Amino acid sequence: MLWNELAHECASRCCTSASRDINTVAVRSEHEGESFLTITLPAFAKDFERSLDEGAVARHHFLGFARKGGLPRFLGGFLERVFDRSTGVLLDAPCVDAIRSVRQLCMVYGKLFIVANEKRQRQAMRGYIQCEYEVARSDSERSLADRLDFQRVASLVFADCFTAMDRKIYAGEMVPKHGPGATADGYRANGKYRLREWPMRLEGVFSSSDYLIPNYSYWEMLDGVDFVEPGAERPVRVISVPKTMKTPRIIGIEPAAMQYTQQAVLPVVLEALREDDFLRSAIGFTDQVPNQELAKEGSLHGELATLDLSEASDRVSLLLVQDLFRNHAHLRSAVEACRSTRADVPGEGVISLSKFASMGSALCFPVEAMVFLTCVLVGIERGLGTPLTPNLLWELRGKVRVYGDDLIVPVDSVRHVVEALELFGAKVNSHKSFWTGKFRESCGKDFYDGEDVTVVRFRQRFPTQREDATGVISLVSFRNQCYSAGYWQTCRWLDVQIGRLLKRYPMVLPTSPVLGRHSFLGYQAERERAGRYQIPLVKGWIIRAVAPSDPLDGHAALLKVLLSGARRGDEVHDQWGVKTPSAVLDELFPPGAAEDHLQRSGRPLAVDIKLAWASAV
Repeated sequence: MLWNELAHECASRCCTSASRDINTVAVRSEHEGESFLTITLPAFAKDFERSLDEGAVARHHFLGFARKGGLPRFLGGFLERVFDRSTGVLLDAPCVDAIRSVRQLCMVYGKLFIVANEKRQRQAMRGYIQCEYEVARSDSERSLADRLDFQRVASLVFADCFTAMDRKIYAGEMVPKHGPGATADGYRANGKYRLREWPMRLEGVFSSSDYLIPNYSYWEMLDGVDFVEPGAERPVRVISVPKTMKTPRIIGIEPAAMQYTQQAVLPVVLEALREDDFLRSAIGFTDQVPNQELAKEGSLHGELATLDLSEASDRVSLLLVQDLFRNHAHLRSAVEACRSTRADVPGEGVISLSKFASMGSALCFPVEAMVFLTCVLVGIERGLGTPLTPNLLWELRGKVRVYGDDLIVPVDSVRHVVEALELFGAKVNSHKSFWTGKFRESCGKDFYDGEDVTVVRFRQRFPTQREDATGVISLVSFRNQCYSAGYWQTCRWLDVQIGRLLKRYPMVLPTSPVLGRHSFLGYQAERERAGRYQIPLVKGWIIRAVAPSDPLDGHAALLKVLLSGARRGDEVHDQWGVKTPSAVLDELFPPGAAEDHLQRSGRPLAVDIKLAWASAV
């Protein structure tokens, strides 16, 4: 029903009819099941995007759909406004609304959060093993000359940055951190501060006396720590998490000690990269907007290409990372020390890793970005036919950017860049890489000829009762995204469905904590809170997520508080070592301020919604 509403609205925008398309979806969904919406239609969208890039519909595109002339019958009313029906050639002035509509209708369920079946999960695990073999083979086949080129370009780009990192690591200016996520050894959030297992490989850089106890007055606490030799280290636990019906996402859950020390190195790396003018423009970690703006520019002027890499994290080899940090011994030692060397893969056993790290390592994302940037610049250098210099490097500002597996590169060098990436083990996703036409996509934004054609995606199954809090939250978010995208007819239909679930469903601003309707008309207050500030209030459902109970006391509580203070820049004095943990807590925090996170910590076990009065703004 939701797809039908979207189809009617898209057809109205494009002055066509979607009646036959709606009938096709109904019939094929009945016979093929959900996979038609979640797999077949997204594949249709990929062929559509490839046709836009190539300028015509090829015979091998849109397989499984009947044709009339050069185009499929399905969504034919939309396609005729983009391609010539008889020849399949792209029109001189294709309708951007039709392009947006085809993608929206085909991709709306492409990222539906569904657990893949057992067969697909087994295939994904076998794919993880196969990827490991390919990484090892790529390392063995790479020539010495290629490695030297990689090392030289890395030195040119990162020498000053790595020197700053190296100096801080040598000086011990690292503050570790435990995250809220799972660990391979099963520690809960606060329980991680009572580590009882410490790999001996860490001792050279991350001394247990500096990282496991608050100070030397707690030396006896180390007697209960099991110092593990390299051959007996706990491996990364490889798991699959829901992504799409077609395939799950494969991640690695790191042991707590490795995660802890990786988080110590991470701020050092990020700070040094932010302080370098060129690298700040060429590598992104938190802000996707620069990539999106460059993708828009590439779609408009055709001078920039967008590349997407498959299995990006799993294809960065340890050998490449060693070449990257070759001239900086302390940095290299720290990065290698906190890297897990083995992985426990379900159905495959424990394997040694040729890759640097799987997704799940705190250093995976920044290290892969540095490796990919070096590969891109090696490709550009080979395209130019001359070694890169600082001046040539500076001219590439605004033309090269890496954000994870999303790359922006100059079109003139794109083929050499693709060759270099594949030479160093990466795998370019041809279905999601664009450089010949006017379509570009990067970091969640899609553009055609400078026009935004990004789609709104439905993430969770349609909730049937209010108790399905996750489904309700997702549905309200989807509705508000549809409103921002201009699908107002669909929003009216959704408002009726959501209103039946929630009963209280007010109009609020996007900044409000209430699950409500967003509108360009503003909000509708039901009362005002008296006091110094007049705050408009509405009654509605708000999200409630409580961290699980996880009490922490003694030296472990002191260690957590001191580390938290150090990360915020608070001065930690040596004389605190002779004070009791409670006395130190009182000095670092006012009474009660530290109490909550020492009693409750970690990710909420469940998300709920409750009815309450709250701000409409």
